[in-house]
Amino acid sequence: MSDLTTTVDRYLAIWNEADADKRAAAIAELFTADAPYIDPLAAVEGHEGFGAVVAGAREQFKGLTFELHGTVDAHHNQARFQWGLVTEPGTEPIAIGFDVLVADEAGRIKAVYGFLDKVPAAAFHPLASDPPPATARPGRPTGKEGASRHDGSTR
Repeated sequence: MSDLTTTVDRYLAIWNEADADKRAAAIAELFTADAPYIDPLAAVEGHEGFGAVVAGAREQFKGLTFELHGTVDAHHNQARFQWGLVTEPGTEPIAIGFDVLVADEAGRIKAVYGFLDKVPAAAFHPLASDPPPATARPGRPTGKEGASRHDGSTR
């Protein structure tokens, strides 16, 4: 198994790559040809599908950067990690997500499953048919009602 922290770093670098040709080359190198990318706002397969999702996000969130928040938790060719969309490195994220990626034995990504923990109310993915609700996370409480988080803490 390859180092999945490096794989996650390369994955996030794709989201931050401004040059479309370099981004496409990085996707082709890092992802298997038929890899699905599924989050609450998009469900696509393959290099072109994922590339379109990233291009749409880059257009919608011009000038912002995706960065890793915390550490990568990995085992058995899969990794989970939290990311933030920030205006400047280390600043409070305007959006926070949690992704799980699955890699093949060579370390190429063969699937990504994303979750949104915090999204701006006006944000929606350009490939989605409907904008997301203005809640923090679909199906989850939006206030500080003592909602349990996956780490056992409350909001």
